[in-house]
Amino acid sequence: MKRLIVVADNSLIVRAVRLGVRESDGFEILSYVCGRDGGAGRIVDAAPDVVLIDDMDEADHVIDLIRDLKELADKLVVMVLTVRVRGAWAERALGAGASGAISKSIQPIALGTLVRESVKGHIVHAPTAVALASGKTTDDASAEPSCLTTRELEILRLAAAGDTNGKIGRKLWVTEATVKFHLRNIYRKLDLGNRTEACHYAHVNGLLAKPEVADSVPVQELSASEFSAA
Repeated sequence: MKRLIVVADNSLIVRAVRLGVRESDGFEILSYVCGRDGGAGRIVDAAPDVVLIDDMDEADHVIDLIRDLKELADKLVVMVLTVRVRGAWAERALGAGASGAISKSIQPIALGTLVRESVKGHIVHAPTAVALASGKTTDDASAEPSCLTTRELEILRLAAAGDTNGKIGRKLWVTEATVKFHLRNIYRKLDLGNRTEACHYAHVNGLLAKPEVADSVPVQELSASEFSAA
């Protein structure tokens, strides 16, 4: 069981993280630290394994916090939630010591999976690595892979959003066997080993579909006890 601290100044971000972690095994949330006054020393003293930090509109003090956390606890896994995983701010966060950047557009159910797999070391490349390996620049890294068919791209996006094969099949009116067939083709064409790698590929290359309104979770304000400093 990995111990997780969330640093954010927005209760909506906290709620999304709480939902994502709840749907993913292996995490215990220690506390939610307000990003406006959360100090690195207090966070490290709580002995977390993972710190998930919101970019807070790409604030400079978040970069400083990441750097301070890594100086105090070098083995601490620090992940950031940001709008642009390939932007200049994300690169600064990685340079400061963050282990990875996760897009805020991802659905909560997929968030927990990405954090878990990153912590396990199953995802070790930086957010721009896939694009650089394929010869793409930062400006065109979000271009759709030309090797995939329209249906394969559609299935990749749904899988990256956290849908099961059965749910994908129901949405597209195809059988689970057909979904598995397309996924195998996706792995082969993109030279990926499994579903986790395929989902991460979609994530870092800007291929995620916009969340559906029907799948959204009603938002409720958190109480002061739920959003308190460590």
